Amino acid sequence: MRVIVVGAGVIGLSCAVRLAESGYEVGVFARDLPLETTSAVAAAIWYPFLSAGDQVAGWARSSYEEFGKLAASEPSVQLRHGKEYLLEPAKDPVWADALPDLRRVGSPPPGFRDGWSFTTPVVEMPLYLQYLVKRLEAAGGTLTRAALSSLPNTAEIVVNCAGLGARLTAHDPTITPVRGQVLTVQQFGLAEWLIADRGPQDLCYVVPRSKDVVVGGTSQPDNWDLTVHEKTAGQILDRATELIPQLRKAKVLRHRVGLRPARPEVRCESVRSGDRRVIHCYGHGGSGVTLSWGCADEVLELVREG
Repeated sequence: MRVIVVGAGVIGLSCAVRLAESGYEVGVFARDLPLETTSAVAAAIWYPFLSAGDQVAGWARSSYEEFGKLAASEPSVQLRHGKEYLLEPAKDPVWADALPDLRRVGSPPPGFRDGWSFTTPVVEMPLYLQYLVKRLEAAGGTLTRAALSSLPNTAEIVVNCAGLGARLTAHDPTITPVRGQVLTVQQFGLAEWLIADRGPQDLCYVVPRSKDVVVGGTSQPDNWDLTVHEKTAGQILDRATELIPQLRKAKVLRHRVGLRPARPEVRCESVRSGDRRVIHCYGHGGSGVTLSWGCADEVLELVREG
């Protein structure tokens, strides 16, 4: 059976890989190729963010398990320990049961009253997206650039993973952009990640990778601006260097902006459209990587249900 997947970000590629490796004839069509997507900008630490829905915790747990397996053989996936600092005391997160080593931080830095530490997958997206494409092609799938204003009608099943493009492909105005700006600096020996947000829009996260460190960021709803703003970059770096002073001397390599595809609730469901079935899988906010394999498994089951 032929299945068309629309979208080549981490959600689309993960779904396509699952389907192709399960014996389906899969073609991925996307306006933006993988390294041009929002996924390529992401710091890509496993951490549910800007995503809602009853199934989010389960999808996150499944993805954590899958990334744990991949970390044993795929260099673009690493398990890294780190800390999150909180402004106020909080209960354990609903996804805590996915983590083998969640611990409370005894003495958070000034300005913070709580925190926890845990080990989580960190995914180096420029490398990982290429890894997914290779897996897709090895399983017989294809990837084609195509600017689509609507879903194709040349397959019995279409999987809509268009992210913000779902405003067109699903006629869904509830999916909106949340602007994220980040910068990367040269790796200076940092091994642990850090999250320490002081407000809903002024994020602070520092995520080490093999050759660089991603420093973020922003969370600006309903903002379509893809321009890098120098003032914002300075504010991002200032927030991070308060907690990790070594960042101040690190060489800045690049600046990036991505638009997270946010929605009141992640949509992952099958609907009938004429003589074909459409499986919608979009609206993952800042949790594309975190939910990717869980949602791919869900999409596979929906395809199998017929």
